[in-house]
Amino acid sequence: MIRLRHIPLLAAAFIAAPAIAQDASGTAPLPSPEEITNRDTLTVALGGAMYPDYEGSNDYRFIPAVGFRGQYRGFSFTTRGLYLYVNVVPNSTAKVTFEAGPILGVRLNRTKKRLKDDVVDLLPVKKTAFEAGGFVGVTVHGVTNPYGSLSGRIDVLHDFASAHKSTIVSPNIDFSTPLSRTTYFSASVGMDFVSNRFADYYFSINPAESLITGLPVFDASGGLKNWKAGVLVNQSITGDLLHGLGMFGTVNYSRLVGDFKRSPIVSERGSANQWLLAAGLTYTW
Repeated sequence: MIRLRHIPLLAAAFIAAPAIAQDASGTAPLPSPEEITNRDTLTVALGGAMYPDYEGSNDYRFIPAVGFRGQYRGFSFTTRGLYLYVNVVPNSTAKVTFEAGPILGVRLNRTKKRLKDDVVDLLPVKKTAFEAGGFVGVTVHGVTNPYGSLSGRIDVLHDFASAHKSTIVSPNIDFSTPLSRTTYFSASVGMDFVSNRFADYYFSINPAESLITGLPVFDASGGLKNWKAGVLVNQSITGDLLHGLGMFGTVNYSRLVGDFKRSPIVSERGSANQWLLAAGLTYTW
């Protein structure tokens, strides 16, 4: 059975950055990269996604999703999943630009009962992790065409609540380019590195939990948790990515590795292969 949970999900992947490579119809002038960089904009995305029931699960649920991104007076902001990113470095028309800023969000992994897997559902409910941190990155513009870009970014987050109480470090590489005035494409790869405390909180099985569930005792260690890759296509419906209605589709894949793959909640009850499939509508002002 598919369950519903109203949470924002990978909104950054849902929303195409406003950019144009060419005007296929030839009826409208092409804005320059400088004009695009300097304009204020807001894009909102609404859709739905199929997402793992918990990290490491092989059961999926349908999740209504919402997200946004935009720019105001040279400063940009975006949501990525349940996290808000704000770039405090003003946008520039230089060939190479830098970005940095705060991140704020929550982690809801196994924070409620009624998981589809009856055995994993016997494990104690986890607390919500309230995570904050920051990111730094660099972007090279004009890759493949005047509007394409290649960027590298490192995210650092720490749980300041009472959940895993540890730090996550995530390097990422993103490539994006418009294919026409109406079609946008992006691809990304990344990894997540976590501490022993994170691994123990979400992936270990202690003797009491083993007795309750029948799963073997397991002591998970930190390190590289997973690698991930994703692609997105955003298609304008009203004829212009810079304004109006559009639709998106995205596929994201993540592979758990090391002790995270070997944990009984993954190796015996779930899968190391994690997928996210999503689609929906966007509107840009």
